[in-house]
Amino acid sequence: MDFELLHDYLQSKPGAEIDFPFDPGTLVFKVRGKMFALIMLDVQPLQMNLKCDPFKAQALRDCFPAISPGYHMNKRHWNTLLLDGSLPDELILSLADESYALVVKGLPKTLRQALD
Repeated sequence: MDFELLHDYLQSKPGAEIDFPFDPGTLVFKVRGKMFALIMLDVQPLQMNLKCDPFKAQALRDCFPAISPGYHMNKRHWNTLLLDGSLPDELILSLADESYALVVKGLPKTLRQALD
């Protein structure tokens, strides 16, 4: 997955904001102050954390060696994707969409409506 494509895709989500709240090596994408994606910039290959339905998260880990429990995150709800070229770009973007949707779904109704 090309970093520029991924960055632009995540940033294009309605209400998406970029932040570095932890350190200069961890790029965080938020919607209304809630994280939906993190990219670890200081490791090669890049790694990305995405929120995921707990049952799907485990199924993905079982199917793809490049997907593991979320590094420094709630292991039940977050996955870490190793962006080493072994995961299809379509899967990565689809999982990013799902992560964003899960976070938006958890926002108060007024904040969700403001994204439309």
